[in-house]
Amino acid sequence: VSTQSTGSSGINAEYGNEGNAKFMDSKLQKYLHDCKFPETGKPKAARYVGSMVADVHRTICYGGVFMYPGNTAAPNGKLRLLYECNPMAYIVEQAGGKAVTGRGDERVLDVIPKKLHDRCPIFLGSIDDVDVILSYINQE
Repeated sequence: VSTQSTGSSGINAEYGNEGNAKFMDSKLQKYLHDCKFPETGKPKAARYVGSMVADVHRTICYGGVFMYPGNTAAPNGKLRLLYECNPMAYIVEQAGGKAVTGRGDERVLDVIPKKLHDRCPIFLGSIDDVDVILSYINQE
């Protein structure tokens, strides 16, 4: 199992539907732009199968990041906490990676659901790659 950082030459940056990028926070838009148009090194390739399990499997095997953030239309994201985010977060953390909500450094597994179908934004992958996303999100 590999959740190694993709580093500056990055293999891929996986995320939710790129068509929704215009609805994302401007800090995430900057992250996506910088992945595609880095000042140095190769750009990261975007991959999105549309199935979280397949995308997370690719992330674990080849590195990179899976992200499905909240946006203006769905501030809490699209994926459900209890039966989509939590199982994948657990697997990624057991493989040595990191899974956060993007609200500070809040772990997905620390979110306490209020309802059965609560939704949650998610960013998961190698610790280093997720920390890069968090550095964008947490910029002043």
